[in-house]
Order: sequence, then C-alpha cells, then structure tokens
Amino acid sequence: MRLAFMGSPEFAVPALEALVGAGHDVVAVYCQPPRPAGRGQATLPCAVQTAAERLGIEVRHPVSLKRDAAARAAFAALDLDAAVVAAYGLILPRDVLAAPRLGCLNIHASLLPRWRGAAPIQAAILAGDEVSGVTIMQVDEGLDTGPMLLADRVALDRHTTASSLHDALAAMGAQLILQALDVMPTPVPQPAEGATYAPKLSRDDGRIDWSRSAVELDRRVRALNPWPGTFTQLGEIVLKIHAAHPAEGSGVPGTLLDDHGLVACGEGALQLDRLQRPGRGVLPTAEFLRGSPLPPGTWLG
Repeated sequence: MRLAFMGSPEFAVPALEALVGAGHDVVAVYCQPPRPAGRGQATLPCAVQTAAERLGIEVRHPVSLKRDAAARAAFAALDLDAAVVAAYGLILPRDVLAAPRLGCLNIHASLLPRWRGAAPIQAAILAGDEVSGVTIMQVDEGLDTGPMLLADRVALDRHTTASSLHDALAAMGAQLILQALDVMPTPVPQPAEGATYAPKLSRDDGRIDWSRSAVELDRRVRALNPWPGTFTQLGEIVLKIHAAHPAEGSGVPGTLLDDHGLVACGEGALQLDRLQRPGRGVLPTAEFLRGSPLPPGTWLG
C-alpha cells in the first residue's frame, strides 16, 4: 500500500520499520521537528526522523496541520491508501483524516476504551491493571474514540516497568498494524462504558508522597521509569529512586526504618533498591549507602 507514517518517539519506530520491511510504500514520514535535548541542549531529531532518514524516506514536520492549509494540501497530494499514526503529537483535522482512501489508522498503547490519552502505558501500571495491550483504531476527531480494528493483550506483573511495557507494546503494535493493513477488519465501535483517560505526565508526577501505601509507591516507581522518574527530598538534595519494592515495616511515613534503605509508608514500607544523587551515576542502594550513610530515623520528604 501507498502510506504516510505519522509518529515521533521511539515507540513508533518498530512500526515504521515493519511497514517498510513488509514492502509497503511509505512515501512520507510526519513527525515532530528537532528540539533541544539533554544537558547540552543540542538540537536533535526525534527517533522517528532518525529512522526515516536511515530508511531514505522524506521527512516532514509541519508545526500544525490544523492551521496550515498548505501542509494539508501537500498531505492530500500524496494520494495515499492509508496513513499510519503512532504517538504523532499533532491533532489531525477532518480533511487530513479523510484524505487517504482507507483513512488514518492509529496504533494506541492500551486496550481501548481504557486509557485513552497521552500516557496509557504509565496509567496501566499506576492503576495496578493486570493486562495492557495495543489497539489498532481508525482515527476520528475525538480523543482516541474511533472504531477499533484489532487488539492484542499482554499480562502485567509486579516487575513490569514503563520501559519494559513500552518495548513489548511497540513490538506488538508493529505486528498488529501489518495484520490490520493486510485484512482490513470491519471497524467495531468502542464500548460506550468503561472509558478512562491517561493525561500527559509532568516531572511533578514523580514526587513521592510517603503517606501513600507501599504498593501504590512501588507502582509509581515502576510506572514512571524511565520518565519522568521518581524522586524524594533528602534535605536539600533531590534523591532519584530508580527501583524499589514493597516490604514489611511500619513507622512515620517517609522515615528510614533501618540502615539498608527501608522507608515507612502510609501503609507498609518501601525498600529502595537503586538510587541516584544529582550529577552521579545510578547505584544499588547498598553501594549508595556505603558512600552516603543514612541512619535509621532519617526523614525523606
């Protein structure tokens, strides 16, 4: 098929590579423009642009399709069979949705209608869901409300992180979009009940509230790994928590219960497994505490 691909982050790269590998004619890639990133704030292309250039595909990054008539006309002129969308980051107006013969198909990282919105991977872990998955849907003018073509699921467990789930769903989405384009299943409307929303995350979402239960905080550490990450205050120092797990213990929330990194929560305790000080590397807690001892009774807030 003659396709455009519309996506930006690493999640979308396996799908782009799969489409090209399967022999589809991807004539243009739409993605977010290069932006400053990292400590040096060097201007870098997004992951999809890097992949597209490696594959020799034309890259376009209009600032807005909704307000840019010329960009919409250029999209329509591609004479597409379909457009594949995966975490693109721009709203697609009605005339863009209608331009491809088969419409625009979205790879969404949840089992719709659960977790519509920007952060479905993190939301599933935060909520303690036992399953997640990928839905291939036709894009409409709503927020992830279009009819569904295919879905597949994966089990979550107490070790699942946003990073591991991201990689599993990215690979799953790449295979599902190939199936969808091959057979074009009859679209099925999303159920009227059960819709939930996963809003965009910010750095402040990573601040640990020790009054919550250890089970909730374990989910938060796993759900926000690697971004935005979780952190707590050690005096004036921001202490990043890269891994942890629930454990037995009780005390004033936020108080260290021993000299091995066990912290009291609103219910139970959280064993800190991997920590990082500003400007330093990530260390196992035992190694961290050898260099920066924290006695029982130390308060984290």
